[in-house]
Amino acid sequence: MSQTLIFTNDCASELNKYIKQTGITQVFILADSNTAAAAALPLKAECWSLVDAPLIVIEPSDIYKNIDSLCHIWSELVKLGATRKSLLINVGGGVVTDIGGFAAATFKRGIKFVNIPTTLLASVDAAVGGKTGINFGSLKNEVGAFCEADAVIISTDWLETLPPEETLSGYAEMLKHGLISSYEATDRLLDYDIEKCDRDLLLNLVEESVLVKKRVVEEDPHEHGIRRALNLGHTAGHAFESWSMRRNRPVPHGFAVAWGLVVDLILSHMRLGFDAALLRRVAAFVRSHYGVLPIGCADYEDLIALMRHDKKNSSADSINFTLLEAPGIVKIDCIVDEKEIGAALDIFRDLSGI
Repeated sequence: MSQTLIFTNDCASELNKYIKQTGITQVFILADSNTAAAAALPLKAECWSLVDAPLIVIEPSDIYKNIDSLCHIWSELVKLGATRKSLLINVGGGVVTDIGGFAAATFKRGIKFVNIPTTLLASVDAAVGGKTGINFGSLKNEVGAFCEADAVIISTDWLETLPPEETLSGYAEMLKHGLISSYEATDRLLDYDIEKCDRDLLLNLVEESVLVKKRVVEEDPHEHGIRRALNLGHTAGHAFESWSMRRNRPVPHGFAVAWGLVVDLILSHMRLGFDAALLRRVAAFVRSHYGVLPIGCADYEDLIALMRHDKKNSSADSINFTLLEAPGIVKIDCIVDEKEIGAALDIFRDLSGI
């Protein structure tokens, strides 16, 4: 991964330094209507390098990560006179970094972009690693491209402006990184007091988490092999997310991933002998912090159908999971049949107290 990763609680200074070093003179800022007020405008006021930068604003929420919002960004860049030498700075959560990265990757066949994630989830997931894209229909991230940001500037200062569920959403991805890394990393995350949210300690944990992803992405930038380790929790998680959207009761991505992690660890125990005590510990942590997804047996057919749409599947007849023999021992491309998935969902409901 060639992108520059900067961990700091002084975003303005680091951004000024980056723009001065690159010599870029035409800069544009992308934000949604929430992060425009809470982050982009304050950052613009602090940065001499952003004084003349136009602000492009899209609607917040994942439901607006769509082709209409993408066309709006392209249209604004055209209207404002952007060229192939322009820089787009994406200030916001995963919706902004995903769609902003895709807009930059495709505008005039590609312009430079910098991600400044303002949520924990975007900091450890969407903003890093080069995946960009939009939703299409009711399917998550169905259209996109691999394109790395030139730099990602990560801070925990933004978290003060966010509700607790936003922090929890990102923490689920951190827990995933811990699980694919080691017992020790997993223990640190399960022991951290997420309710207290010490920002300095959290920034250290965020850096550790991002560097796990960095190592995996550097080894497999286009997801042909080991990068699929990062899909832990996501086959079931994306299905939970899409299932909730279809019922007009959307859940945060990280909450869906947290529930998906439990399903994957159940399958890992069934298939590979993953430690039952650690499975119960993770399940208890998820239930305590993320609550319960109210699925019933009647929902299994829909959930399994959604899992079949997952991009990781090698064919329409297979459902592909990333599983763990133990923390740090990853098994990718595990084909799981419907009967096993149904059994895992039964255990998931039992562990959730449903």
